[in-house]
Amino acid sequence: MDMMETFRLTYLEESFEGLDVMETGLLDLPTGVPDNEKINEIFRAAHSIKGGSGTFGFSEIAGFTHVLETLLDEMRDGRREVTQESIDAMLAAVDVLRDMLSKLQNHDPIDDERASSVQQILEAILGGESADADLEIPLVDSAEASGGEWQIQIVPEKELLQTGNEPIRIFRELETLGKLSVKTDVSALPELALFDAESLYLKWDLILTGDSVNEEDIKEVFEWIDGDGAEITIIAPTSVDISVPPVAEITPVPQAKEPVATVSAAPATVKKDEKPAAKAPKQEGSIRVDLSKIDQMVNLVGELVITQSMLSQFGEYAEEANGGKGSDEGNDWVEKLKEGLMHLERHTRELQESVMNIRMLPVSFAFNRLPRIVHDVSQKLGKQIDLVMEGEGTELDKTMLEQLTDPLVHIVRNSIDHGIEQPEVRIAAGKPEIGTVKMAAFHQGGSILIQITDDGAGINPDRIEAKAIEKGVIEADHNLTRDEIVDLIFHAGFSTADVVSDISGRGVGMDVVRRNIKGLGGSVDVKTTVGEGSVFTITLPLTLAILDGQLCSVGSQTFVFPLVSIIESIQVDKSLIKGIAGETELYKLRDSYIPVIRLHKKLGVYDAKEDLADGLLVVIESGGQRAGVFVDDLLGQQQVVIKSLESNFMKIDGIAGATILGDGTVSLILDVMETVTSHKGGSAKLHAA
Repeated sequence: MDMMETFRLTYLEESFEGLDVMETGLLDLPTGVPDNEKINEIFRAAHSIKGGSGTFGFSEIAGFTHVLETLLDEMRDGRREVTQESIDAMLAAVDVLRDMLSKLQNHDPIDDERASSVQQILEAILGGESADADLEIPLVDSAEASGGEWQIQIVPEKELLQTGNEPIRIFRELETLGKLSVKTDVSALPELALFDAESLYLKWDLILTGDSVNEEDIKEVFEWIDGDGAEITIIAPTSVDISVPPVAEITPVPQAKEPVATVSAAPATVKKDEKPAAKAPKQEGSIRVDLSKIDQMVNLVGELVITQSMLSQFGEYAEEANGGKGSDEGNDWVEKLKEGLMHLERHTRELQESVMNIRMLPVSFAFNRLPRIVHDVSQKLGKQIDLVMEGEGTELDKTMLEQLTDPLVHIVRNSIDHGIEQPEVRIAAGKPEIGTVKMAAFHQGGSILIQITDDGAGINPDRIEAKAIEKGVIEADHNLTRDEIVDLIFHAGFSTADVVSDISGRGVGMDVVRRNIKGLGGSVDVKTTVGEGSVFTITLPLTLAILDGQLCSVGSQTFVFPLVSIIESIQVDKSLIKGIAGETELYKLRDSYIPVIRLHKKLGVYDAKEDLADGLLVVIESGGQRAGVFVDDLLGQQQVVIKSLESNFMKIDGIAGATILGDGTVSLILDVMETVTSHKGGSAKLHAA
């Protein structure tokens, strides 16, 4: 990469940061007499973007930003008051600039039509006119649409299988993007006498639904076919649909007269004789690191060098000792070796923590996207929302923050859409007209907790129960508690538009939210009170790379339990064991029963202890549920580096990953949430008893 390209990428990165500053400032900007401090902050960010664009020949950005800068300059000089119309137009301009910079970053052509539409509105406002009501600004690009249904049609060539391509493998890959439904067209199947086992006669119509689905990811999946084995048609969602559940006996509130996000429904087709366009190299991104963190690392490296020197010196003296030194002096150097190793261990751990600390970013990295979501969705639905954010300075691993954004957006959008009532309903219920959505992040134990709280209608367990029975998710004679019934909103069976209108709570896509959070090694749970609101709690580890673990032996195998999930370890008293219909063993732990999980049976370890009295129960907890895992013995505690088992081998239920121990052996890391969840049924039956 030459120097000019380095400067170009630096400009783009700083411009994205400037757009975040502009968006935050515009959302906080009051109407009426301009707030000079905020206007100046927004103006400086826009001016920096415009100034740098000329250096790299980005004339489209310079021309577009000039109009925006002029509008801000008139407000800054007091020649123009701030209106809601101008704020909305400038927010649309920020969206356009962000799209333009993203296209430049990926070396893609800029959407001139979209930029021209917004520029016309800005110029109309500058000319003292009201923006043309017929100009609808496409605020969301089709490649960024979320929450809609992507329609995909696959018409393969008969020879597709002969080229080594396997459609089922493609379907599995699509399932990693969202929820996939497949309809097979068998109309072209010939009579049995004419059937060729090596030919493919099927066609497929797919519907892919998910919060983070975009067109580029879908096209990337079909690059396996490589353009020479099938005709692929991809149709984006027709709109960013935010469905409002019908409310009985309430006069509908007119929607705000503002530009509405729209998405082009034109199908994007990849013909069999067309090769996909070459992709721009993926940018790895960068992190701005506080200088004090770098200084700390430099100091620790210096300490490691000193310790290494001590150990090297010991090696020289040890050789001399073997050449005739006395035993007392030899013992003295053994003590010095132990001291040096102790220093090395301490400095290595501190250096490891310091390196991990560099990857830590404040959760405001994910939170800062939400004020805009709240602004747009609440105006579209005619609701008044007060977004409160606390603990934005709490730090989390950068990789986790990037993957956390979509689940947070989905939960907050659902809180506004299906949780917060219309103003008339709130007033009739004795609530403030303005609804509140609160985001809070804080440490608890060795984890980070993020809570999304709303003071809306809550989730009605009775309606969820009725719908779950209707859809066959649970039996009519179930013994689930109310909390377990509410937890059914995370079941994939509730991810239909029909559920959104029938259940006055949440449901659409919440299975995807839980799956994404689980992929980060975390969990998500909900507590709700009908008429008062709901609290979603996301629990995450501090990092995806390293965890403090408890080593346990099961037969000849060693397993790692995340230390933060362990409540206690106990010797088994056989008199406290109870069985339920031969299905589940339960252990009475003080005033409650917990299911007993025999890990050797679950994971197929055949040389483990069978008698519960010969081993130990490790009591683990996840999402408020506890279970006792039977192991042979406890071996010790240590930090372990997590390696993905799925990417290196295959996915195994109940296993979160693997690690390499000090002796070189591989140890599996227990997936606590999956292990506990798989035994919820036993505890539910006990409640009924």
